[in-house]
Amino acid sequence: MKIAVLGCGAIGSLFLGYLSGMGQKVVGVVKEYQKDALLNEGLTIESKEGSVTVKVKADTVLREKVDLAIFATKINDLEEVIKANKQALEGAFILTTQNGLAAENILGEYFPKEKIITGIVMFGATFYPPNKVVHNFGNKLIIGDVFSDSEEVNQEILLPLSDVFEVVKINNIKGAKYLKLFINLNNCLPAIIGKSMQDTYSDLELAKLAIRLNQEAYSLVDKCNIQIQSLPNYPKERLQGFVSMPLNEAASLLSQTMANLSKEPLYGSILQSIKRERRSEIDYINGEVVKLAENNNFQAPLNKKIVQMVHAVEDRKEFFSKEDLLSQTEEVMNYER
Repeated sequence: MKIAVLGCGAIGSLFLGYLSGMGQKVVGVVKEYQKDALLNEGLTIESKEGSVTVKVKADTVLREKVDLAIFATKINDLEEVIKANKQALEGAFILTTQNGLAAENILGEYFPKEKIITGIVMFGATFYPPNKVVHNFGNKLIIGDVFSDSEEVNQEILLPLSDVFEVVKINNIKGAKYLKLFINLNNCLPAIIGKSMQDTYSDLELAKLAIRLNQEAYSLVDKCNIQIQSLPNYPKERLQGFVSMPLNEAASLLSQTMANLSKEPLYGSILQSIKRERRSEIDYINGEVVKLAENNNFQAPLNKKIVQMVHAVEDRKEFFSKEDLLSQTEEVMNYER
């Protein structure tokens, strides 16, 4: 089977490195600045098992047709990458790995829906350009069919993925994507102040703010009668507990959880994009909460403010202080009261 990994940042590099290490026929579609380093030096993966450098194939575009295309770009870049490689992607199975809720709709404009497999990555990584990635935690890849809510996915396609990840098939992948959205909601605050997840959430005031963001989003999802689906090792009841328990207790639990995720600093997908001076996926994470509110005549003022602040960081290339973040979000909450 010929496999392509389109976009080799944090998550894409793990797919490329692990599949290459297992002897699969895989090529990474990468940025120009990555190509020579990957071809000449290989891809270095650091994890709790140690450090390994893997020989990989990489190019800036696909030169021949593939059987499976793993899209690991940020959702903002999906259409550009599709158009640049469309001929080589004809007939291929398509696996999404993007955060947020919109990837399948974008891909569905270019590929047959029966060829699209929804993926939810339940592992974390940090990319150090041009050719190093740290595998921080986790090894599960959740898959399903967002267009039919079926567990039926081509078994041949899953075989190479199952060699390197723990692949779990579920139906109601739409509901699972909503639960993953809540997990990703916490990426926004480190992006605003420019600190790691661990440093950010060791501060209980910031942990409280994260809980409030989740509470606002959960209330909205509940009003819209969206059925959230549990993920392996992350039952929906955990989220329900977070948003319903006393604020101080929830913040303390969140702080402990983040501190124990990884010994290496975790920066989250949004901050990693900002550090590389690229537009982040905030519109497809907290922005999805804002969009859901607007489409159903509700309000999500706190998440809306957070989206605005992340864009401000992107535009001015300067982080906010913790004090500015708390002050501006407190103004929103006071106004709502």
